Amino acid sequence: MVPVTFDKVRKQFGALVALPGLDLAIAAGEFVSLLGPSGCGKTTTLRMLAGLEQPTSGRILIGERMVNDLAPSERDIAMVFQSYALYPHMSVAQNIAYPLRKRGVPKAERPAKVKAVADLLQLGPLLERRPRQLSGGQQQRVALGRALVREPKVFLLDEPLSNLDAKLRAHMRAELIELHRRLGKTMVYVTHDQLEAMTMSTRIAVMQGGTLQQFATPAEIYHRPANAFVAGFIGTPAMTLADGEIAAGERGPLLKLGELRLDLPPGHLAVQPEGILKVTVGVRPEDVLLGRGEGRASIRVVEPTGHESIVLAKAGDVAFTIRVPGDAGLCPGDSVPFDLRRDHLHIFDRESGRRLNADRNFAAIQPMSRDGYDNPSSCGGIVTRHALSNGGAG
Repeated sequence: MVPVTFDKVRKQFGALVALPGLDLAIAAGEFVSLLGPSGCGKTTTLRMLAGLEQPTSGRILIGERMVNDLAPSERDIAMVFQSYALYPHMSVAQNIAYPLRKRGVPKAERPAKVKAVADLLQLGPLLERRPRQLSGGQQQRVALGRALVREPKVFLLDEPLSNLDAKLRAHMRAELIELHRRLGKTMVYVTHDQLEAMTMSTRIAVMQGGTLQQFATPAEIYHRPANAFVAGFIGTPAMTLADGEIAAGERGPLLKLGELRLDLPPGHLAVQPEGILKVTVGVRPEDVLLGRGEGRASIRVVEPTGHESIVLAKAGDVAFTIRVPGDAGLCPGDSVPFDLRRDHLHIFDRESGRRLNADRNFAAIQPMSRDGYDNPSSCGGIVTRHALSNGGAG
């Protein structure tokens, strides 16, 4: 296991600055995902680590060795591509053994190494098949096997699951998690799919415009996003982001959000407002409480997904996305009272997007109650949520 370090790495293509200066320290044995929208710089970062692109300035280290000027074959890395890149005229066994042949491993030693990798990936019965005779998931495992057989220090994976259907992606995510657990090797994974990043990673590097926005565990990124971009990018359904204002009130900071006036919990902000503080307020779908409170929301859209429904509701000019149990009995046109879990509101400076929460005082994360609705069997039923054990909205 070795660490990977980007030290003030800049990458420029002509007049285009893809990475203005990346500082990123990946610990030995971590599974780190580079996550962000198209054009954010994540693939460029991976290609520089692989040696397929050269940094304009800065240092890239694998372990203690700077690799800027080393060829890909000298970096002791293995890369798995989105396209699998299998040789169609070779069998599965020959595809897996190809890196051994290129590295001059004696022919007599290759079958044992191929068999060990095939057994690890459950490819034993498929070793004589050609790639065209394999499913997408099987081809992906062969591509992984070809990387594994080299026993590299670092694995690089460039959106390897994007060509698979949803069910197979879920299966392969579980296989990659188990593979990382068994091997304990450093893995750097590029994806635009936040579900992949959240479920597999020990830490996630969220990127936008070539700049690292946040590097933290999945839980921290979800519950304590560093800025408004990360808050809006992470989460399905997405967090509601709406403009608001905070001023000093009789009992502490008072938040004005649309028609709502909310007293924020003591110590919720890292700064005390002087005059009017213009903010962006983030609200997760599970932190909107229907059936209680002084606010009033008009139900616009209800999207049943089975065990839960996703609801779009408007309160004045603010459109909230809300997660409710699947049998909540809500219909478009309903008007229901609502409140917000004030200890879970995310507050950002409107101009800079910087997080303003005093996270040392941020409430402990508790799962939302899923059974707080009464008589929900039909549209128009009574919607009443029981008080949450951790204090609910206030």
